[in-house]
Amino acid sequence: MSQYFENDPLVASNKRTISYKINGQNITLLTDNGVFSKKHLDEGTLAFLRVLVPLRLSGEILDLGCGYGPIGLTIALTSSDARLTLADINTRALALAKDNAHMLGLSQRVTCLESNIYENIQGPFDFILINPPIRAGKKVTYLMYEGALDKLKNGGSLLIVIRKNQGAPSASRYIESLFGNITLLKKDKGYYVYRADKPEN
Repeated sequence: MSQYFENDPLVASNKRTISYKINGQNITLLTDNGVFSKKHLDEGTLAFLRVLVPLRLSGEILDLGCGYGPIGLTIALTSSDARLTLADINTRALALAKDNAHMLGLSQRVTCLESNIYENIQGPFDFILINPPIRAGKKVTYLMYEGALDKLKNGGSLLIVIRKNQGAPSASRYIESLFGNITLLKKDKGYYVYRADKPEN
């Protein structure tokens, strides 16, 4: 059986829409079979957005492992000064993200890019946002954290959400070993949102 973090165009398509509300704003996105959280927005993404949206992030932002785009597109929709790059290895998810950006009128500020982790990503970015694909294993998720250091501007920030019982404590220790710092921004129903800042020089 195919996993959402794989690229399998043979999975039968069954498009549908989902809706969610963040900070009083209703957002509707297109989803399909073969992508993560196809029937509703997952709790980790919601917990992440409840922290990210009030921060009013601006500048160049990468949503790595974007799926059909809920994190990056919500940030673009709620922060007019943000320019988003949405990247994923799953071409179906990426096509949905592109369609959703167009549907939301965000195509001018959103770039969708097929990439295996950072393979096709240039940067540098002010922020990198990651809801890591835990089922892909530590080998993949830790490369996502490690590569962020190279793709961030000096003073830029990595922001991630991870469930406590899916490795949040060990992931936070690893990220701190890379960046020299880490801050727990919020605990939300077992999900931890962390921020690590790349040193200025």
